[in-house]
Amino acid sequence: MHMTDSVALPPSTPLQKRVLVVAIVASFIAILDGFVVNLALPAIGRELGGGLAIQQWVVDAYLLTLGALILVAGSLSDHFGRARILEWGLAGFAVTSVMCGLAWTGEILVVSRALQGIAGALLVPSSLAMIITSFSGPAQSKAIGQWSGWTSAAAIVGPLIGGVAVDLLSWRVIFFINVIPAVAIWPMLAGLRSSDAARDRSKRIDYPGAVLAMVGLGGPVYAFIEQGRMGWSSAQVWGPLVVGVVAMVLFLWHEARTAEPMLPLRLFTIRNFGWGNIATLAIYAGISLGFFVLGIYLQQVGGMGATLAGMALLPGTVILMLSASYFGGLAGKYGPRWFMTVGPLLCGAGFLMSLSVQEPLNYWTQVLPGQIVFGIGLATLVAPLTAAILGAVPPEEAGIGSAVNNAVARIAGLISIAFAGVIVGPVFTRQGLYNALVVTAGLFLIGAVASAVGIRNPPREAAAPVGEPDAASDDGGPAEQRS
Repeated sequence: MHMTDSVALPPSTPLQKRVLVVAIVASFIAILDGFVVNLALPAIGRELGGGLAIQQWVVDAYLLTLGALILVAGSLSDHFGRARILEWGLAGFAVTSVMCGLAWTGEILVVSRALQGIAGALLVPSSLAMIITSFSGPAQSKAIGQWSGWTSAAAIVGPLIGGVAVDLLSWRVIFFINVIPAVAIWPMLAGLRSSDAARDRSKRIDYPGAVLAMVGLGGPVYAFIEQGRMGWSSAQVWGPLVVGVVAMVLFLWHEARTAEPMLPLRLFTIRNFGWGNIATLAIYAGISLGFFVLGIYLQQVGGMGATLAGMALLPGTVILMLSASYFGGLAGKYGPRWFMTVGPLLCGAGFLMSLSVQEPLNYWTQVLPGQIVFGIGLATLVAPLTAAILGAVPPEEAGIGSAVNNAVARIAGLISIAFAGVIVGPVFTRQGLYNALVVTAGLFLIGAVASAVGIRNPPREAAAPVGEPDAASDDGGPAEQRS
């Protein structure tokens, strides 16, 4: 077959290698900062004060702006050029990272984190869209696998970096260190601007939609975080909740009626795109909730230091980084459906295995086995999930397609962490951990069912004929336009 030729050819060009390196580094640092603070939260609280609410906001302020604005950033990417938007994002990310590291109060840190999320939103959709337009065929699936492995690993390796920084230096280092990779890839990124895809400046940017999305997400998140302190009867809790719900309804109404929406609802009529994003919402909510509570429990109840707790959660990262590209290639050959079904089931089983946690904690028998099973499951599902969703949209909409999927993933983490206090209670206990592990496994199960029911594998022949982009029309859209 032509498979081996396709795999060997595309990655060999210098331009494609530069695209892959830039895409991985830019996305890695943006996603990393959504998770790197998790094990640094106790130290931040000790130095800046503000209690649990400030600690939750340090995480969610970043995820809020990242999740809401990543949609409009996808449109900006298609409008101004992907390399140019990446340059803006990297510069902004470096500056706001320094602001976070210099923050002298909890409120200043939260505001700086929100600004950092805006810059981060410019990085992810542009980087993935560059891969989609630079690679084709099975090589595209393999490149997506490499990108997925590294960027998803950021969500898990982040706590380790945060732990080392807290124990050996200061929590402020986790922000200052972002400047190094940003500066390192800047010359390489500048060289890619000349090869940027053609831009359509006639398109309008949906700024009203961006504002409505921010309010629609921010209101409920504020309510669920602050209800633990103020109670549901407080107008300062239910008021923002009502405003947020109304704004979200208006957002969907606006997106359905505007000529050039930042969230094209028609994309969700494409079967693999719609069901794939449902699976993404459940799976990434499970990842965010599971690691948020497990990382804090290992420190506050299990007695581990920040660095040791980060290392305890590292096995899944290693498995993911070693295997994601392999599973991405398999998904390109056999289709993503059953990889996306089995993977979440393994992830959920891994977290359920941690129900054996007792006091005193025995990491080797109570935590490590579950982390290994989780890592295998995550490696199985991440690249096929990304390939299925982005392979379902036309190449010219790769920017907005990747933006929507990444927004769904970040919003999933935003919501699940906002709910964490409701699930585990005001104080982390073993029973609270058990509750969160069961909910996490349930979220992975939803992701598996959504994949099994909704995802369809494209016909094997779809990638071979050059002139047949409709070969996968059974899936509701051009699922394999990889001529």
